[in-house]
Amino acid sequence: MTDISNSTRPFRIYADRLFVGDGRESENMVVTYMDGVITDVASFDPAKPMPENSVHTPIAAPGFIDIQINGACDRQFNESPDVETVTAIANGARAGGTAYVLPTHTTAPGEDYVQAMRAVEAAVIAGVPGILGIHLEGPFLSTEKPGIHAAINIRPIEPRDIKNIGSFTGGKVLITLAPECQPKNSIQNLVSEGAIVFAGHSNATAQEIEQAISEGLAGVTHLFNAMSQMTGREPGLVGAALASDQLYCGIIADGHHVAWSNVKLSAGVLRCHLCLVTDAMRTLEGEETEFSVHGKQIRLQSGRLTDATGRLAGAHIAMDACVRNIINFAGVDAATAISMASTNPARALKMDDQLGYVAPGYRASLSLLSDGYRATGVLVDGHFFHVDRKP
Repeated sequence: MTDISNSTRPFRIYADRLFVGDGRESENMVVTYMDGVITDVASFDPAKPMPENSVHTPIAAPGFIDIQINGACDRQFNESPDVETVTAIANGARAGGTAYVLPTHTTAPGEDYVQAMRAVEAAVIAGVPGILGIHLEGPFLSTEKPGIHAAINIRPIEPRDIKNIGSFTGGKVLITLAPECQPKNSIQNLVSEGAIVFAGHSNATAQEIEQAISEGLAGVTHLFNAMSQMTGREPGLVGAALASDQLYCGIIADGHHVAWSNVKLSAGVLRCHLCLVTDAMRTLEGEETEFSVHGKQIRLQSGRLTDATGRLAGAHIAMDACVRNIINFAGVDAATAISMASTNPARALKMDDQLGYVAPGYRASLSLLSDGYRATGVLVDGHFFHVDRKP
């Protein structure tokens, strides 16, 4: 994937359809940017020729943001927490139209997550495009809802962990934890250190989630998966998330993790609080079909990643496919679906003053798509990349 523009001259993207954020769409619009910032958004006459330093696209949208991605291009963040892996994850994500990622480090022994934090910091210093920070999914989870995570390494958070997390200088820190398993005030202390805290791999009751919200809980990781479900008299984490008007919820729209009827329900209830995530593993834009994670052999077959028992182990999907899926199988309109991949995660990360919208003053970030919502290019802070997709 090649960066074809990082010019200090004005560059223009001509879009037949432009999604500007918040579910709004316009036709025949040109986006001008320079020095990594959008300088103008205006209409154009499609009968007139385009000037030099410009690109035409059927669809342009705010740059997609994936807040949960574990690997790509045959590299897994847990296995090789280094700059090369962070770069591979960003490259693999861009093939699906994603401009920005939070490389996700899952449950590992002790304080292994610190090495992952240092890798992201080094990648940011090295100027790797599209890195917004890090997502630590564990080890502060529930052994009752481990999913594919190694339960032996799951533990409660400790003061030294909060100090470690507070030392991160590579952007945003998203922490997935099980609120019911943590010492009192842990969420509040994490938030005071600048972390964004999501609940996941949790068996919490709705009451425990309400308490966590009062302490600063901001969202839910992969809604429906590895969490307490909704019943008639106990809403659980799923019910608490659907009933909340505050929590942002990630959801994996691959047709394997969540039934389409539940995706449709979530989209209808949550709308501007629902975030599409890929939860992609190393097979994304890779050559391998088998690998090991947490000591378990994982196999890719018919689009599913599972261990020997059939338990799901992350996903094999790109963000543009998630957008297509939620349109085609959950009945979500295109503008809302695109917001779920861009505007909503920008809000969840408290970055909607910079990303998630196409407007003057915002970072020059766009996802370019075909009429069928397949990625054809990605703009990341003024760096334009053509998408070279694997067949």
